[in-house]
Amino acid sequence: QVQVVESGGGLVQAGGSLRLSCAASISIFSINIMGWYRQAPGKQRELVATITSSGRTYVADSLKGRFTISGDNTKNTVYLQMNSLKADDTAVYYCNADRGLYTYWGQGTQVTVSS
Repeated sequence: QVQVVESGGGLVQAGGSLRLSCAASISIFSINIMGWYRQAPGKQRELVATITSSGRTYVADSLKGRFTISGDNTKNTVYLQMNSLKADDTAVYYCNADRGLYTYWGQGTQVTVSS
C-alpha cells in the first residue's frame, strides 16, 4: 500500500504561480511513474505531467513552458511548479503513484485561479 498526499493548492490570481507537492509514503525510487492529473468541474480528469523513477519527465503539450515537474528523492516528494496561471487551470489536482500492478491516488488539492 502506498499513500500519496498532495498539498500546496489555493487561490491565486491569473499570472501568478503555485507549487504543488505530493509526498509519498515510500521512496519514489520504487514507484515506476508518479504523475499529476487535474479535473475541472464538468470535465474529465486529464494528465498534467509525469516523472519516472529514473527522473524522466513529461508535461502535457498544452502546458509546456508553464508547468514543470520535479522530484526530491530525499523527501519522497514530487513537485508541480505552475507559472503564469490562467483561469482555465482551475481544477482539483491529483497525485498518482503507478507501481505497475497497482496505482494509488491522493485526495486532491484545489487550485483556483481568479481572472
